[in-house]
Formats: sequence, C-alpha cells, structure tokens
Amino acid sequence: MNYVSAENLTKSYGIKVLFENISFHINEGDKIAIVAKNGSGKSTLLKILMGKEIADSGTAIINKDIQVVLFDQEIDFDSNLSIDEFMMTLDSEPILALKNYHKSLHSTDHDFIEKALADMEAHKAWDLENEMKQILSQLKITDLEAKMGTLSGGQVKRVALAKLLTETRAEHKHTLLIMDEPTNHLDVDMVEWLENYLNKAKITLLLVTHDRYFLDSVCDIIWEIEDKNLYVHNGSYATYLENKMIREDNLNATIDKANNLYRKELEWMRRQPKARTTKSKSRIDSFYETEKVAKTDTRKQGLELDFEMKRLGNKILELKHIDKSFGNKILLKDFNYQFQRGEKVGIIGKNGAGKSTLLNIIQGLEKVDKGEIETGETISFGYFAQKGLTYKEDERVIDFIKEIAEFYPLANGKSLSASQFLRLFLFDDQTQYSPISKLSGGEKRRLHLMYILYQNPNFLIFDEPTNDLDLPTLTVLENFLQQFQGSLIIVSHDRYFMDRIVDHVLAFEGDGKIRDFVGNFSEYREARSREEALEKNTVAKPEPVKETVVVTETPSSSSSQKRKLTFKEQRELETIEKEMPELEEQRTKILDQLNNESDYEKIAKLSAELETVSEKLENHEMRWLELQEIM
Repeated sequence: MNYVSAENLTKSYGIKVLFENISFHINEGDKIAIVAKNGSGKSTLLKILMGKEIADSGTAIINKDIQVVLFDQEIDFDSNLSIDEFMMTLDSEPILALKNYHKSLHSTDHDFIEKALADMEAHKAWDLENEMKQILSQLKITDLEAKMGTLSGGQVKRVALAKLLTETRAEHKHTLLIMDEPTNHLDVDMVEWLENYLNKAKITLLLVTHDRYFLDSVCDIIWEIEDKNLYVHNGSYATYLENKMIREDNLNATIDKANNLYRKELEWMRRQPKARTTKSKSRIDSFYETEKVAKTDTRKQGLELDFEMKRLGNKILELKHIDKSFGNKILLKDFNYQFQRGEKVGIIGKNGAGKSTLLNIIQGLEKVDKGEIETGETISFGYFAQKGLTYKEDERVIDFIKEIAEFYPLANGKSLSASQFLRLFLFDDQTQYSPISKLSGGEKRRLHLMYILYQNPNFLIFDEPTNDLDLPTLTVLENFLQQFQGSLIIVSHDRYFMDRIVDHVLAFEGDGKIRDFVGNFSEYREARSREEALEKNTVAKPEPVKETVVVTETPSSSSSQKRKLTFKEQRELETIEKEMPELEEQRTKILDQLNNESDYEKIAKLSAELETVSEKLENHEMRWLELQEIM
C-alpha cells in the first residue's frame, strides 16, 4: 500500500534553497532514516508531509486512508495538566472510550454506562491503559499525578514520546509515524527499549536521528539530502557511507575533467569579440555549466589538521577521596581518580546518577562534601554543556567567532582564519555572514560547539554533545577529537560516538560506586553482561560435596547455592499453574457479564471484581516467570 507520493518538491527560505525538485515514495512497512547536515531541510520536509509547511512547488500526496503522527522537537502542552491528564488528551476513539469508562464509574446515568462499556469492547480499550502505563514506566515516568509544568525538558520529551507511542497503538488503522530525534534525553536502557519496540511494531516509520546504532537497528532505507538533492540508499549506515564515497569519487573525477575544459574555455571567452554569433552564445552557455561543475567544492570533511594545543603541565587533574550526596542520595563515595595527558574518558550511567554533578565538581562549579581536588596550573577547560548559546540578536556568525580571535593556531606555525575554521565545521560563506538568529536549532548547536573548540582549550568536557547535532557534524567532531592531544571527558548516551572516541570508561553503577573500566562503551556493556550472567550461574550452581558427608541445608545456603526449586516453591508453582487458567476464565466471565449488565450498581461491583482478578492474574504470571527462571 502506498502511503506518500511526492513529485518535484522544492523549498526555499529567502535565497537559501533547501531542496529542489526531489521525488520519493513511502510504502507500507518502510522504515526510513533521513541523513543531512543541519539547515538542509530535514525538519522542513517532515513539516511539509504533516501539512504544517507548504512547498514552493511540486506535489506531496498523502493517502487519505492513513494517519500521520509526528514526534517533534517542540512539544506543546498545558503546564497545569497532570501527566495522566496530558496522556488522555489524545484524540482517538480508544482513548475516548477509556475516558468515558472512567467517568461511568462515578455516574448514575444507565444509558451512559451501557454505552461506555460497549465502546470499551468495540475499540479494544480494556488493555490500553495498562499498556500506556508500561510505556511510561519504560521511559522512567512513574508519578502520573505530577504537573507537566514541573517537569524538566527531558522529562517532557519522554512523556510526549509515550503519548505518541500510545496514540500509534490506540489507532487500529494505517499509521505513518514521523519522529524527529526521538533518542534525545533517553538513557541507553531507554534507547534500547525503544529500538526493540519499533522493531517489533508493525508500523511505517520516517525518522531523523543522529544515533547511528539506533538508525542501523531500526531502519533499512536511508534518505540523504545533500546539495539540494535527495539520494536513496537501501541498506545499512555502512551501505550509505560506501554509496556516498563512490558518488563523491565520481564527482571528483568529473570536476578534474571540468577544470581542464574550464581553463580552455576561459581562454576562449577572453579572446571573444563583443559581437557574438548564435553559435558562440551556445558555447558561452556551455562555459557557464562547465564553470559550475569545476567550482564544486567536495572537500567538506576531508581536512586534516595538526592543532597547536595550549601547553599541558605535568599535573593535569586529580580527585582524592571525593564524597558527594544530595539528601539521602549518594552520588560519589570515596572517589579517587588521576587524569592523564591525552586520556579520553567516557562517563556513563542512568539519568540522575551524578554524571553532570561530577563535571561541575571537576570545574569547581559544585562543592564536594568531602575530599580534595588538585588542578594543574596550565589547565584550560572547554565546557560544552546542554544549555543553549548566548548571543546578540543581530550578530553575524563570523563576527561571533572573531570575538575570540582572528586566527586559530596550527602546530606547523601556520594558522586558520576564523572563516576557514567555520568552513571546517560545515558553515559555508553565505551562512557565515548570516545573523545567528536565522540559524536552525541544530546550526546554533554546531556554532556553540565551534565556539568552545575555537578557544583552544587543553581539557575538553562534553555533556551530551551529540544531542541535536547532525551526522555530518558528528563525523567532523569525531575526526577533530581523535586528533586532539589534550584530556577529554565525554558524558553521552550515543553508543556509536562513545565507541569511536573513548578508550576508558567511568561507569556510575549506583550508591556512589563508580567503576573504572579500560575500554570503550560497548566493551564495558559486554563485560557487564558477562558478569551478570556469571553471577546468576554462581548463585544457581551447587557446591560439590563428598558422598560420605550429609549436608543439611539452611535457608541462607539454600537460596544462594542451588538450582532446583525448593519443595515449597515447587508446590507454589503447581498452585499457580492450576489457578492461572481459572483466573483467565473468571476474567472472561466478568467481561461478558459487564457487556450484558444494565444495573449501574452491579456494573460498579463487577468492575471492582475485574480489577482484583486482573491484578491477581498479573501477579501470578510474574511469579510464574520468576520460578521458571530459577529452574
């Protein structure tokens, strides 16, 4: 089934053309990722498909039988609503049925109660509320009474994501799910859960993401927007990179030929008299086409630099016996670490574990409860935080960078101008002379990053640097950091980025424990998985005993050593297996009675019974799984 057909779409803002005469199709079951640098029109294209923007020319036809759902960077919400109320603002029939059912529990209107129950059955809404709460729980949203206005920006994004997934689940019809950077503000466990969810869900997906592991796991088609064109790559992220390299190699060969022809044609143009024939006019037109190809710049990410970093002394940074708590929550407990020259450290852990607090302690922005911090005299920190860029409203990009210095020093005694450094980070000449206020959100984030790097620090601290950065910029940043000779600390949930850059991990494992692990992010995760599996086997594995020794098990040794179920657990398992079918049958009977009951007092009583039986059945299922795992 065809969902979307677009022909010759063009969109510009002022003199800047985002894309020109692009065509594409989206079919049922497609899972597509869009890759492009910030400001190339990714978000604009999504808004055109949502009907929130209008293309300058061309057509985009959306199948009238599908629903288009967007997860956007900007979330609209009423700050006075609770999370539960916000979730219930969904405009779908199953959600309306669920809301009316809750109202009917406090109503005496017989007709209203009967209709509410009929709607619950018709729209299969009985399990929807439970699934909604499960999605919220996976995204670490547990207090459903909290007001939306009291949530952090990351929490708002996660609630909005839960609402979108619930909406997709609630609508039993064809849905095109459009997601703009869904992994921002999610920790690794949440990202992996979302990967799983989207892989299993029978949906059609159009996705913008900077997370390359997530992209590879979820999508099998990549759209690349480059130089106003759209290129389609079927396959993985590696396939896209390979196709792009082949295309640029071919373009470079064409440019070399065009340069030779351009020199000859330029010579001819200069010799031409003012009065030109029709034949010469044709040659002039051809000259301008050749000139356009010859002047194409393909050196977007290929610049290698030997940076002259500010000198690092013998003493870098040392943390001694650091304690830090907030109330009863312990973040750091007797933490010791000595940073080395050129060390690239990744800091990982769940949200709220204390990662950002450690960064603030290192820079002297947060006081410790106990311990000592020794910072080398030559250390110059460069801190790229999650907060936005501060600038004057009418200030141009180039002037903003020149406020730091006109030139960036290189180790060979040469230097880069501010304009050349901007070009390295994908700011073309036109953008450099534009006001900062006209940049896209991603471009402002990229400029903020550049502003930090251009100050030439020798100790870089990055707190979630990949959020809102596009893939081309991340590639440039990764190349920059791999050449960086100073010390580097990165806090990030981007697994690909961490694997490419860090060689050492400090893992917040809870209760103030920070593990020092030599290796990258994926190696740490693999090591943890092996340890957890080993711990399970150790707990389950019985100690060997001699035949002549009679062993009397105590409760403590029994729970820690043996694999088989105890007699009590075996009886419990048999009881559960007997009762589960009975509970399922009981639940089905109650549902049938509810559908046929008209007395509101009996309906209220049956509803309470249904809740009790469902809860007991769920508890039985969870305990059955636990006992099976022991076996």
